[in-house]
This record gives sequence, structure tokens and C-alpha cells, in this order.
Amino acid sequence: MPGKVKAEGVKKEKVKEEKKNTGEQARVSEPDEGNSQEDIQQEDEADPSVNEDDAAENDEDDEEQGSPRSAKRARVNDDGDAIPGSSQPQEPPRPRPVTLPRDTDGYVPGSIVRIKLHNFVTYDDVEFRPGPYLNMVLGPNGTGKSSIACAICLGLNFPPSVLGRASELNSFVKHGYETGFIEIELKGAKGQSNVVIRRNLKATSKGTTFELNGAQVPGKEVNARVSALNVQCTNLCTFLPQDKVAEFAQMTPQQLLAQTQLAAGDQNLTTWHETLKKAGVELKKMTEAIDKERLDLATLEQRNSILERDVQQYKQRREIERKVELLELLLPFKEYLESKVLYEERKRKRQDLHAKTIALAEKNKPVHDFKANLDKKQKSLEKDRDTRKKAAQSKFLSMKSKWQANERYEQENEDIATKLDNLKTEEATRKNRIASHTREIHKIEQELAHPPETEDLGVIDEDRKTNSEKVHKARRDREAVEMDMRRIADESAKQKAIVSKGLNDIANLDNVSHRRLADLSKWNKDCAEIVHWLRKNQTRFRMPVIEPAVISLSVPDAQYCDAVEACFNVNQITSFVAQCAEDYNLLNHVLADTGEALGRKVNFNSWFRPKTPNQLLPPPMSAEEMQQLGFDAYVIDLIECPDGLLWFLQSELNFHRTAVGKEGRVDVAHAMEAVSRFGPRGEGGGASFVAGRTLNRVQRSRYGKRAPQNTMREIRKARNLAFPPVDQALKSSIDRSIAEARSLADEAEEEIKKLQAQMTDKEARFKELQKEKAEIDDRRKAVLDARKRIESLGHKLTTLAEKLKLEEEKPSVAAERDQLRKKVLEVAKKRAAIAKDLKGIIQSVIKEQTEATRFGLECIQISANKTALEDLIHVRDQEYAKAKADFAEADVVYTESKVDTKEKLRISKAKLESIDDELRRTFEKMDDTQEIHQRDAEEIRQELADQKAKLELNSATNAGVIEQYERRQQEIDDLRVKITAREDRKNATEKSIRKTKDKWLPALQALVASIGEKFSAAFERVGCAGEVRLGEQEDDFEKWTIEILVKFRDTERLQLLTGTRQSGGERALTTIMYLMSLTEQARAPFSLVDEINQGMDAQYERAVHNSLVDVTCKPDNGQYFLITPKLLTDLKYHERMKVLCVNNGEWLPEEDGRLDGNMMKMIDNYVARRR
Repeated sequence: MPGKVKAEGVKKEKVKEEKKNTGEQARVSEPDEGNSQEDIQQEDEADPSVNEDDAAENDEDDEEQGSPRSAKRARVNDDGDAIPGSSQPQEPPRPRPVTLPRDTDGYVPGSIVRIKLHNFVTYDDVEFRPGPYLNMVLGPNGTGKSSIACAICLGLNFPPSVLGRASELNSFVKHGYETGFIEIELKGAKGQSNVVIRRNLKATSKGTTFELNGAQVPGKEVNARVSALNVQCTNLCTFLPQDKVAEFAQMTPQQLLAQTQLAAGDQNLTTWHETLKKAGVELKKMTEAIDKERLDLATLEQRNSILERDVQQYKQRREIERKVELLELLLPFKEYLESKVLYEERKRKRQDLHAKTIALAEKNKPVHDFKANLDKKQKSLEKDRDTRKKAAQSKFLSMKSKWQANERYEQENEDIATKLDNLKTEEATRKNRIASHTREIHKIEQELAHPPETEDLGVIDEDRKTNSEKVHKARRDREAVEMDMRRIADESAKQKAIVSKGLNDIANLDNVSHRRLADLSKWNKDCAEIVHWLRKNQTRFRMPVIEPAVISLSVPDAQYCDAVEACFNVNQITSFVAQCAEDYNLLNHVLADTGEALGRKVNFNSWFRPKTPNQLLPPPMSAEEMQQLGFDAYVIDLIECPDGLLWFLQSELNFHRTAVGKEGRVDVAHAMEAVSRFGPRGEGGGASFVAGRTLNRVQRSRYGKRAPQNTMREIRKARNLAFPPVDQALKSSIDRSIAEARSLADEAEEEIKKLQAQMTDKEARFKELQKEKAEIDDRRKAVLDARKRIESLGHKLTTLAEKLKLEEEKPSVAAERDQLRKKVLEVAKKRAAIAKDLKGIIQSVIKEQTEATRFGLECIQISANKTALEDLIHVRDQEYAKAKADFAEADVVYTESKVDTKEKLRISKAKLESIDDELRRTFEKMDDTQEIHQRDAEEIRQELADQKAKLELNSATNAGVIEQYERRQQEIDDLRVKITAREDRKNATEKSIRKTKDKWLPALQALVASIGEKFSAAFERVGCAGEVRLGEQEDDFEKWTIEILVKFRDTERLQLLTGTRQSGGERALTTIMYLMSLTEQARAPFSLVDEINQGMDAQYERAVHNSLVDVTCKPDNGQYFLITPKLLTDLKYHERMKVLCVNNGEWLPEEDGRLDGNMMKMIDNYVARRR
């Protein structure tokens, strides 16, 4: 089957009996098998110095003296080689940290026992078992070696980013398959079963599922089990995929320290370091806070010392203020007492006036009651009178209605009389109508009896049909000729357009501006599009906006093109020049700010400056001087451009000050002197000039004697201002297309003339048939008109007969006269009935009017009686009103006094409630001793004024000075307490840092010393030098580092390993040497490096391989994966290592069925056959 892979070790691991207990030999003690993995780790990590902490806390000075100091770095000689320090004593080596126990099968918990893959990257199906020590995975490139590293990482639920390859999980499913899985079996803790993790993948989904020992679980649970076994695939020190090899050298020294602590040494190193970093940051913050607070404390104390004199002055003022407060309390109280006396007097007066008002009201009441009765009776009579008036008015309306009806009947009677008079006239008219209808009917009957002769309509229709067919055929013939003419005319127009376009293209080839614009669009498309837009929209601007010099500037003499273009930079030669600020702002708004012009925002160069010609520097040389020095002209004289561009060229590029001369003619030394001269007002001092193929920029130094300095630049060939040659091949091609189009157009014109002659004949025949059609239509119309005439006469005859019948059937004049006379009699009867009704209504109206008059007279009498009574009431009411006004006035005075008394009482109470207890006791004492009652309000008011005058004489002290003083004093006390508490916390933090550092630093120094020793020895074996240093920062634990220094040549010094300084092979060699150096200290159950030998030469690769075998095959080292294509022969091997060969290709059939893909059996079989 294609694509099948079998992987098997070429050597079986031979674990001898005496090697089975190597795990126990490498450890201080072996825990019981019944303990869990966590218990084992806790026992292994136990620190014997923990019980000594309490004793150490009791004597801080002793602890400070006994705290370890940072190991000094090894000194470096002038060549950069490390030499041992003379003053630093060597610390005794610490015992290797206890790691996980090794089981009888050689594996440590977390090691990979088995890997099984299905449809994963290059594999269809594969299953193999790595050994507990070094596993060397071999195979040609592309067979799937790195896929094993991918499988380990992804199978243990580490992110794809660790690999530096595809970022999506579904990318790892083999191409052409829907699903796949990774199954990894990890060694369990001693005495426990292994952990089997399966990750299922789908090609169509980014999701994934996990199985743990056959049960489906979430990824978090897998992470927890893997983390418990201390697997570290995210640490480059333990897991280095092929695509991440370069990143190891790119790690900062701080990152290298963090990764090394995670990978090797005491397992508490990272925790201790993180604690130290956090504590260090806190300590720094506390120190800064304490310094700031001490500064604040000194400032507050200084400020309070200044206020002490003001405080004394304030106290004196406060005594006067207390007296004022007491008087301000007494004054409203005394005013209230005096106001209360006045209130009582006004209250008594109000009561007297109120009694008088009530008495007068009782006296006047009978008269007012009598007047009320008269008013009531008068209203009743007026109501009765109005009722009678309304009844009479209703009768009048009824009389009017009857009278109007009588007038209508009278008019009807007159109309009947008129009709009786007109009966004779109508009879004569009726007889005339009958005679007229009779004559008309007779005439129509005669015409219908003798109809006119007409053609047969069927014959006419047949002729019409024949003619229509001929017309249609003639029209089709004519339209066919028209279509041919249009087709040929379109072709002629098309060829003429080709000719016009070709002529325009040839003109454009000869147009320098057009060619420049076309060339500009190739290297600055935005600028070219702006030019096109500007040419269509110049009317939007107040003044013309000048196109860039690359388009609008020309050099008539081509030999100066190179020199002129050299005076521009790319921004200047593509700048659009506005001639007023308004146009400049509009141009930038529509192009750069809003993108309105091109539909998008663009970056472009634009320029505007107000014209100030008097501020331009004059040319540095006169015409005579230029000629003497070998110059031809200034640049401004060698160009042609729009006037609006000249100001830009002069003010921005100094074209009027830049001289140009040919090669070998310019005296450069004297030219420098000439252009660097100062003018009469100190202006100038430098300019540019062109001498042949060199642009010279002369300026004076800003320092010392300000000597002239010349910067020279070689001039390149002009690319934009030179006249590019015409493309003759393109021009010839356009000429050929023009000639061919003209020929085709002429042929089309001849063909059109022929068709026009045919069209004339076709048109004449069509008109002839149209004329014939019109004649046939006239004949047909004559027949139809005759038929319509007969039909119309028939209808008219019927109508006249009906009218005649109606006239004849009308009644006679005598009968109608009798009918009208009957109507006259009926109308007379109706008018008599109306007259009778009118009589009854008039009698009723007379009765109603009489009653209304009687009621009116009674109302007049009552009104006269009421007028006399009102005079009497007026006199009595005036007396009552005066008494009431007096009472109202007294009531207002009383109310005001009452309000004033209440307000003074409220003020007095409010004052009394707002004072402090001391002032209240003083007031109560004065009230008890009647001292308050012995003084009037005016006396108290005068004393209050005196005390306030004294208060004003006292120097004005800030009213809040004492409050500010006391508040600041409280702040001082609080700040002292805060500083003391913070210093206690700082001391505690420093003590905690010393304790943690006493644990961390020796362990870290021992780890770095161990790594450094092995690293230096490994480099020495390959003829190079290397050193691992611990970079210490006493005050900042975040800046502690591990630095790797290497040198590969005798002429070099030790240099820090970086991602750019060394070559790829040197970085790879350094990386693997470092990883090997920490192998013995590693805590992870397995490590992996993928093709670390990339870029190494054969000598280094062989040395690295042999060293790696020696290190990783030691009895107390963990599992290691080395992935390599193995390009070298005769390498060193060890009985503990296992070699896994990846064979990718067609499946090998086994003849006897006993090889089972075992590579060793295959080799034995091959040797046997060779014999």
C-alpha cells in the first residue's frame, strides 16, 4: 500500500540486571511505592533549612552577616578569555536535586512509552516505542521525522504555535483524509498505570476531542495530567522543534534565565525567583513611598512652624469673637421680648375693632334682607314678562309662515291664468311640428327607395390585400438595403475612429508632456492620477495650480538635462505648486483629507509660499564672474516653465543661485570662494554649482572660523527631464494600422454609393405602391360612406316617426283648459283656509302682549321702591365700611407684629441651638440672674457695635488658620504613624527577600556553575571557548540574567550569543551545547531537539553527537529525542540509546511473514542472502 510507514529500532535496548536500580543509586532516598507522585515531589523538595527560619528571625544582624553574596563573574583577559577570579572562593558543590523515581523498566514518570499516529501529516499509520534514554530518530528529509515532534507537542495539548509551523490543527491531518488521531502513552508514577492520551483531529474542523485512558475528557483535564508530570513542551530548553532552533539564540538573557530555571535545577527556583521579583518591585515602591512621605513630613512640619505666631494672634481675636457671638445671641432674644410686648398691645386693639365691626353688621342685616326679597320678586316678574314676550314672538313667526304660504298660492294662481292665455299659441305650434315631421319622413323614404350605385367591397378588399403584400415586400427590400448601408457605415465609422486614434497616438508619441506623464504613471501612479484630475478640474481653483516640474518644466538644450534634474529630489520634482493659500488648502482637502477627488485619500507633495521677492538671496556671481570661472548660466536661465513655478524654483531650490558649467571648464576652487562669499548685509555664505558631472553644495561651517565646506555628488543621467526617444517600432505599427483602416474605410464608402443607387430604385417603387394603396383606400371609403348614409337615414326615419306620434297623441286644448280651471279652484280654497288661521293667531298675540305689559309695570314699581331702600343702605354701609377698614388696618399691624415676633423668636431659638455648650451655659446664667432683662436691645446693639469695632482693629488673621494648623498637625501625626508602619513592612519585605534569596541564590549559582562547567568543557572539546555567566543585579531581580558567551576563532573574544551576531551553525552548536549542559540537572521527564545540526560543519556535528550520546546515556538522565537526518558515518553509539529509522514509501511485503517490519530481522536476512 503506498504511503505506509514502519518504524522500529535497529537495536533492542539491553537493560542488564545491574543497571535496573540506577535510579535508586542517583538519589538520596527512595520513597515508598505507595506514595503518589505529588507526595514524592513534596518529599524530594523538602528543604532542611525550613526549621532554622524561626531562629534566624530572632537575630536579624546575624542573618545579615551570614547571608550569601552574589558570586562574582569570572574575569576576562584582554583576549576575551575567561580566567578564574583570584578573590572569589569556590563554594562547595550542592547535591543534584532529587527528580522523579525511575521504574524497573528504566522509564521515569512522564516519559513517552509509546506513540501511535493515524492519518497525521506524512503518516497513514505508525506505532513505535521509544526507549527511556536517548532516542535517535533517523530518516531522509521529508519522510516525517519532524512530524513526530509535532505529534508529541499536539498530542499532549500544547498549542501549534510552539512548533512554529501551521497555526490550525486541521492542517495536520494528512492530505486527502477526513480524520486522524495522535495517541501517546506516558509512563505513570511508580506503582501506577501508564497514562494514554488520544487526540482526535478533523480536516474540516478546527475543533478537537481528547480521550484519557479511553474516556472522553476536556482539554483542561489533559493539561492537568501533563502538567502534573512536569512535561514542558513550551520551554525551548527542553523542547526545541526544527522551526524554533533560531529562536533559542534570540531569547534575551532574562528569558534564558527563566527558561533554564523551569527546565533544570531545584524545582522551587522559578517560584523563588518570581517571589523575589514581586518582592523587589514592592520594596522599590515602598522605598520610594517612604522617601516621598518623609519629604512630605518635613514640609508639613516646616509649614506649621510658620503658623504658630498666627495661631496666637488668632486666639486673641477669637476672644473678641466669642463676645460678639454672645451679644449676637442676646440681641435677638432681647428684641424678641420687646417685640412680644408690642404684639400683645396690638392684639387687644384688634379685638376691640373686631367687636365693633360685628355689631354694625348685625344692625344692617334686616335692611339688606328686605332688599334681597325685592331683588328676588323683581327677577320673578321679569322672567314672566320675558315668557309672554317669547310666546308673542312665536305667534308672529307662525303668522309670517302663513302669509308666505298665501303668497305662494297667489303666484300659482297667476301662473295658471298665464297658461290659459297661452293655450291657443301652443296649439298652432304643435300643428306646425306635425307638418314638418311628415315632410321629413316623406323625403327620407324617397331617398331610401332610390339608393346610389357603389362598387363591390369584396373586390376592393382583394385589391387592397394584393397591394398590401406588394407594399410589405417593397418595405423589406428597402429595409434590407438600409441595414446593409448601416452595417457598412458602422464599419466605415469604426475604421475612421481607428485612423483618428492612430493619428492621436502618433501625436502623443511626439508630445513630450504626454510621454512624461505616461512615464510618471509607471513610478508614481498617484501623482499621475492627480495630474489627470487637475486638468479636468482647474476651474475649481481661483488661480491655476501648476503641475509638477517633472511634467511642466523643460530644458531646451538637452546637454543640460542631467545638471538640471540633479538639482531636484524626488519630492521636489513631483510637487504641485499652488499660487494662493485658498487653492493650497482646497487641493490638500480634496486629495489628502477627504479623498473626494480620487475616491481615496492619497499622500502627495504640494507647495505654497506667499511671494516675497525682496527676501530672495541675490545670485552669488555676476555674469562676468561666471564667464571667468567657466560657468555657462544659472539653472533658472536654462529651463522653460510656467510663471507660477518660477517662485517655487527660486525660493525653494535656489535655481537663480545655482550655476552650471561644462566638464573641465569650471575652476572649482575659485568657484567655492565666489559662492561662499557673504553679501553686504551678511547674507549668502554658500550655494550650489554644477561642474561637469559633479554637483557641488558649498556651505560654511557653523563652528570655529566658519570655513567653506564643499559636498560633492556625482550626477546621474536624467530620467525624467530628458526627451525619451520615440518608439519607432510602435510608430510603424500605428502607421500600418492607420493605412489598413483607411483602405477599409474607402472600400466601405464605395459600397455605400452602390447601395444608395439601389436604395433610390427601392424607394421609388415603395412610393408607387403607397400611392396605389391610397387610391384603393379612397374607393373603399366611398363604399363605406354610402352604406353609413343609408344606415343613418334609417335611424333618422325611426326617430321622426316617434316624434310625430307623440305630437299627434297630445291632448286637445279644451281638455287642458278644463284641467287648469280645476287647479284655480283648488288654490282659492287653500288661501281661504290660511286666512282663517291668521285670524286665530292674531287674537292670541293680542292676549300675550297684554299680559307682558302688566308684568312690566309691576317691575317698574318694585325698581322705584328698591332705589329708595338702597339710599338708606348706603348710609349704613359707609359706617360699617369705616369700622371694617379700621379693623383691617389693625389686623395688618397685628399680623406684621405677630410675624415679626415669631421671626425674632425663631432667630433667637436658631441662635441658641447653633451655639456651643459653653456659650449656652453663659446665656442661661445671664437669664437666671435677670441680667438680660436689665438691659434693653439698643444698649446691647451698641455694645455689639463696639466689640465689632475692636475686632476690626485687630489685625486680620485667616479665619481658618487654626483649623489649617490643627489639620496639618493631625496630618503630621498620621504621616509619622504611616511611615513607621511602612518601614515595618519594608523591613519585613527585606527580611523575606533575604530569606528567599538565601534559598534561591545558592541553588541558582550551583545550577549555573554546573551548566557553565559542562558548557565550557564541551566547547573546549571542539576547540572553541564558551562560558555561562550569571548576571546579577542586586536591587532588581527582574534584570538577573544568564549570559552565554562563545568564541569560535582564536582571534576573537568571548561574545554574547545573539540571534544575529553568530552564524547559523555557530548558534546551533551553542544551543545544543547549552541544552546538553543542563541535561543532568533537567527536571522534565523528556527532552527533544529537532535537526539541531543544521548549518554545522562535519567536525562540530560529530563532536556534538558524541557528546550528546555520552550525556544522555548516563544512568541517571531522563528520556531524550534527537531528530536528525544522520548525514555522517561512524558515529558513536551506546547500548542505552535507541535508534528509530523512518522508512517512507511502498509497503515491503514479507515473503515468509515473519519479518513484521523489524529492521534488525531485515538486516540479518539481507546478510544471510549475501552469503
